[in-house]
Amino acid sequence: MAPRYPPCNSGAMSVPSGRQVLLRHGPWAATVVEVGGGLRILARSGVALLDGYAAEEMASGGRGQPLIPWPNRMAGGAYEFGGRRLQAPLSEPSTGGAIHGLVRWSNWRVVASEPSSCAMALRLNPQPAYPFTLDLRLDYALADDGLTVTLTAENQGDEALPFGAGFHPYLTAGTAVVDAAALTVPAATWLPTDGRAIPTGERRPVEGPLDFRAARPIGETVLDHCFTDLARDADGLARVRLEGPESSATLWMDEAFGYLMVFTGDTLPPGLRRRGLAVEPMTCPADAFNSGEGLRVITPRQRFVGRWGG
Repeated sequence: MAPRYPPCNSGAMSVPSGRQVLLRHGPWAATVVEVGGGLRILARSGVALLDGYAAEEMASGGRGQPLIPWPNRMAGGAYEFGGRRLQAPLSEPSTGGAIHGLVRWSNWRVVASEPSSCAMALRLNPQPAYPFTLDLRLDYALADDGLTVTLTAENQGDEALPFGAGFHPYLTAGTAVVDAAALTVPAATWLPTDGRAIPTGERRPVEGPLDFRAARPIGETVLDHCFTDLARDADGLARVRLEGPESSATLWMDEAFGYLMVFTGDTLPPGLRRRGLAVEPMTCPADAFNSGEGLRVITPRQRFVGRWGG
């Protein structure tokens, strides 16, 4: 069975992920954290839908974290924008790149809190890697149909800025590992990568072990792939589903998120590998600051809004 993580409504206790905001609505419960502004727990009727982490742990493998202002990897941590060549810290030495943006370990502020909802905010101030001013807000809301996460990003500077976003939840279907769980991914194509996990610019149709358009067990398939050309339901949402013998989890994303990373966790430390399935809605693929694919350019006072949930 997947591990269960008790909620923690800490104000007094000190934990690695900072202040904990516990949300409840009917059978639903979630815990949002100060560090990274991420999602530590999502459960329905006491059954975990996310492979999260305990209150006394740091978030590992990006668990539940927002990935802003770029998701996934940037080749060499370098990019050009507005006539300047900019360099981000090389946060992934193994590939010589920068990974998952700049906000994962920042302290977000709780700016609104109700029993079933909260809002976290962060101003990303100018810095050498990203000399722009970006206001970020994450609204988490539980309702009868589950969780909705709304990201709002607003350019508070006086020049345009490059922007991408992603989120890094790990789904669980109640199994010890994901192999026996049935996966549905409504994607028609995937993006091959080079040895640094940077897209080559090619698109290939899903086929064979990468075709999950119809539900089937993951089995021994190793996934660390970016999918796109997502099929959407009548409501405009694309849905990924992970089904086990006793429980299931669904993640949906609106049209702001046109890319999807799916990761079985085989490169994680022992004990975490294949324990959950990372299903990462992204507005752009890896290295978008260089390739331009899916890159958003936000002009002064312009807002980006995107939603996902489960």
